[in-house]
Amino acid sequence: MAAFFVVACRRERDWRRAESRTTFGERVIWPSFRFFAVETMTRTETQKRNANGVGIVIPQRFQATGDFPLQCGEALHDIELVYETYGALNGARSNAVLICHALSGNHHAAGYHSADDAKPGWWDSCIGPGKAVDTGRFFVVSPNNLGGCDGSTGPGTINPATGGAFGQAFPTITVKDWVRSQALLADHLGIQRFAAVVGGSLGGMQAMQWAIDLPERVGAALLIACAARLSAQNIAFNEIARQAITSDPQYQDGNYRSSGIQPSSGVGLARMIGHVTYLSDHGMERKFGRELKSGDIKAARDLEFQVESYLRHQARTFSQRFDANTYLLMTRALDFFDPAEDFNGDLVAALRQASADFLVLSFSSDWRFSASRSKEIVDALIAARKNVASANIESEHGHDSFLMPLPRYVNVFKAYMDRLAERIEQEAADAS
Repeated sequence: MAAFFVVACRRERDWRRAESRTTFGERVIWPSFRFFAVETMTRTETQKRNANGVGIVIPQRFQATGDFPLQCGEALHDIELVYETYGALNGARSNAVLICHALSGNHHAAGYHSADDAKPGWWDSCIGPGKAVDTGRFFVVSPNNLGGCDGSTGPGTINPATGGAFGQAFPTITVKDWVRSQALLADHLGIQRFAAVVGGSLGGMQAMQWAIDLPERVGAALLIACAARLSAQNIAFNEIARQAITSDPQYQDGNYRSSGIQPSSGVGLARMIGHVTYLSDHGMERKFGRELKSGDIKAARDLEFQVESYLRHQARTFSQRFDANTYLLMTRALDFFDPAEDFNGDLVAALRQASADFLVLSFSSDWRFSASRSKEIVDALIAARKNVASANIESEHGHDSFLMPLPRYVNVFKAYMDRLAERIEQEAADAS
């Protein structure tokens, strides 16, 4: 049985404040103007919830011994990648799917690390039994990118040359470098060819680069809410965020770890800037409007709008988990991405290298990577005579739409992946 308790609130904003204090295992089931009840989930209920996904997962670690040359001309030694896997690899090793994460993502795409985790992995709504990426049919590989801050070799890793963290001295990383490091992980797992490489935002750019650089190793590339290169406006937003970080006195030229500190103010401000660009104006208006968190607007004193409180919360939680130097590195990788550059600026020529099928998805309210940018990719793929399906999904949630379980989005995504699974299963049946 579940336990209940009731919280009394005099005003709606007090209810919202109380609601925000509830922790994992609790859900509001009956809000009203003066009272709301909270149901505290028992361990049995938590186990039932886990049963709807991949359950408890344990991150794994892969080390590639020797030098790993980078596009910038430098090299890293004995790189390590932290990764998770979900599902089972079939006998033909033909059902593997690679998940590429976006700027603030990591290897933890689905499931829980413990029964006490407050939230599942960042794409749990799309990865699991019966979901878009069905772990009953696919073997899913989800790595933390090189340069990340969740266990893979990155700025926080010990630099053997100095005995301290790399910090800002960590070399420049590009999307091409990520593809090559992920290919080494695939080799380690005995995967010669991915049935699909899938990603949203920066993850979609990695999927595109995979299809161009290693065409024989990709069956399908799913490019979600991404672009073939960043616009000047996008680069500008990234630079403003970087300046926010490097202008924080605690950044200390990137050597803050030696002092045991984190430039939290700068990282938090960078997150605020980025997060606003991931949302749509209409979505923010519907979610927050001009609603107050506290204060008296008539007296014009001690005011805090709900949207201000939300952004501060985002800044605080993000700065506690994300490394400043990794943020700089990742945004630079975004800026530098331009696969057409190797082909005299011709995106069609770049995509001619691919042999994969493509699914390109965009969202109507995404202005950071707008639908027109996805159309550029689709048009280039058609000109390159590639098999491509595309859809623009109606959504008010902006760029963050790719992380949300929007019905049409999930249905399109799942239909494409199910057809891919059926093809793999038919090939296995024909071979038996």
